[in-house]
Amino acid sequence: MRRVAFATLGCKLNQYETELLREAFEARAYEAVPFDADADVYVINTCTVTQRADRQSRQLVRRAARRANGSTVVVTGCYAELEPRIISAIPGVSAVVPN
Repeated sequence: MRRVAFATLGCKLNQYETELLREAFEARAYEAVPFDADADVYVINTCTVTQRADRQSRQLVRRAARRANGSTVVVTGCYAELEPRIISAIPGVSAVVPN
């Protein structure tokens, strides 16, 4: 079974959107695993309310990219929408999906 890991920063809307993504992946036979586990796909739902949230978003993306080792790293959320070039420039990022 393919595995997907999620990390969510920010508001309740981000949490809700991540839950919808989780359901969509599970409907396609993916098993949701903790973010620190090995996975085929890592999805990071970012936030940009504060500079701290921006920094945390970048840190999570880098952490996933380091772990990925051939896995897909997808970044979405507010920070991804506002700063797609910064996110895309991080080695290992497979896709940036705006809100």
